[in-house]
Amino acid sequence: MELTIYVNQQELVTILCTPTKLNSLVLGFLYGEGIISSIDDVVSMRMCEDVSLADVRLKNTECKLPAQRTITSGCGGGATFTARGQRVDSSLVVTPMEVLSLMKQLLEQMDLYRLSGGVHTSALSDTRNLLVVAEDIGRHNTLDKIQGECLLRELATRDRLLLTTGRISSEMLLKASKMQTPVVVSRHSPTGSAVSLAHDLGIALVGHARGGRLQVYSHPERLGCSTD
Repeated sequence: MELTIYVNQQELVTILCTPTKLNSLVLGFLYGEGIISSIDDVVSMRMCEDVSLADVRLKNTECKLPAQRTITSGCGGGATFTARGQRVDSSLVVTPMEVLSLMKQLLEQMDLYRLSGGVHTSALSDTRNLLVVAEDIGRHNTLDKIQGECLLRELATRDRLLLTTGRISSEMLLKASKMQTPVVVSRHSPTGSAVSLAHDLGIALVGHARGGRLQVYSHPERLGCSTD
């Protein structure tokens, strides 16, 4: 579906998405783009699924919105209004075996994928269990849904891991840095720009995590590996 988000009666963006956890998707997107800093900034949110519209009212009625963009869900990557990330400050260390165990848990919870195929699944986890799971046709949307659900449930994202079935792009790394998650894991390879950005942001970027193997592209010390 195409979901158009209005903020304070101003059209902000149209997102191509899977119609699940839409409240979380909207909140997570607004938080990730810096339009809100907490759920307390939101006075009301009305979801009109029959016309594919989300109407959000903020406490700050004078909030200036960025220029309107349409975010696509395709492999070309999603757009973002923000271009710079926040460096992740964390002492979290996770073992490769813990990462592979968490990825196995993620694959076991791909309910929508098993029904329809063609969707991505992502999760926020501690070192042992998945805390929040989201599925969407757009891999970027899954991270927004996770962020939004964490706002609603008052769950911390700092010092957690992000796992995804989708290819990791630089836009996804920016979302991870906003969450302050120091480890991002995928079953696939990241883009070159994502690897470069992960080095700069202090994020351990792990790809090809499947079976009994994985590949670490940045900050191997976060997986207990030598940097020599």
